[in-house]
Amino acid sequence: MSPLHWDYPRARVIPSPNHGERVGTDRPDILLLHYTGMPSAEGARDWLCTPESQVSCHYLVYEDGRIDQLVPETRRAWHAGKSMWQGQSDINSRSIGIEIANAGHPGGLPPYPDRQIAALIELCQFCVERWSISPEKVLAHSDVAPIRKVDPGEVFPWKNLYDKGVGHWVAPAPVSGGRFFQEGDVGQPVEAIQSMLSLYGYGIEIDGQFGPKTAGVVEAFQRHFRPERIDGIADISTLDTLHRLLAALPKFSS
Repeated sequence: MSPLHWDYPRARVIPSPNHGERVGTDRPDILLLHYTGMPSAEGARDWLCTPESQVSCHYLVYEDGRIDQLVPETRRAWHAGKSMWQGQSDINSRSIGIEIANAGHPGGLPPYPDRQIAALIELCQFCVERWSISPEKVLAHSDVAPIRKVDPGEVFPWKNLYDKGVGHWVAPAPVSGGRFFQEGDVGQPVEAIQSMLSLYGYGIEIDGQFGPKTAGVVEAFQRHFRPERIDGIADISTLDTLHRLLAALPKFSS
């Protein structure tokens, strides 16, 4: 397979062998963003194209804005791993995966260059229009795999994407005092928090017990939508931000 391009005209084709048939659907409805978490983009590309790695993605966006396509969009790339969103567990079959070259938490969370984000936004615009992906399904790897994954990280500029029509976002409520819920709490208020997170899409058990898994999901939510403080505590700021995100969803605002 050696066409000038498979899907995105601005991408160079660098084929990865790590892909398969989509299962249960042939139309992705999630756009999933990652960071590579490696010292160099070239090293990440080589790893994503090595059969032994058993990982891949559809696109890799370099720091200078260059883009490689490793897997055709119609194919199931191997990037999400064990994950869950809106009750669906095979996120690889339902998504397009974009790796963004960035050293991530292992490298001290360097900022994403403006040229890289500009190129990413154009790619995301192409993907969401091509597949009619709804804004609330432009997600972080950490959203679909809380605790296990933390990318693309709390410094990722989600608002920049939102301002260009990509993704779902509201201005996070400022961190302040007031009532909060944390590990060890139990009861109906905890069940309500779990229900709200589940309604948004997070994979969480609704049992009224604020244990480590609930804290991990709250932390994932904060990393994406309220990055000022990521502590897994459901404070007023976190809950207000979540409530306004839910209210802005089409199924609740119509």
